[in-house]
Amino acid sequence: MSNPSCGCSGGILKTSEAADSLLAIDGCPLNCVKSSLEQAGFATFKHLQLADLGLEKCQSPVTDENVNLVASRAADLIVSQNRL
Repeated sequence: MSNPSCGCSGGILKTSEAADSLLAIDGCPLNCVKSSLEQAGFATFKHLQLADLGLEKCQSPVTDENVNLVASRAADLIVSQNRL
């Protein structure tokens, strides 16, 4: 499952392979995390694009409000994935 061109190190891939579920969080509209997982052979994972929450890379400050927004949406995705 390892693909050196995807940007994933061996340790990250082993940890990901052992996980019960995965949540890819992308801060860049290019979806690098999602693409890296797909290139490494992962087909089943949830994806959270921060731009969909109104957060732009290098433009959105790290505030309690923004962190809580991301954490809340991530939790929603994890819960919905565990229901499958």
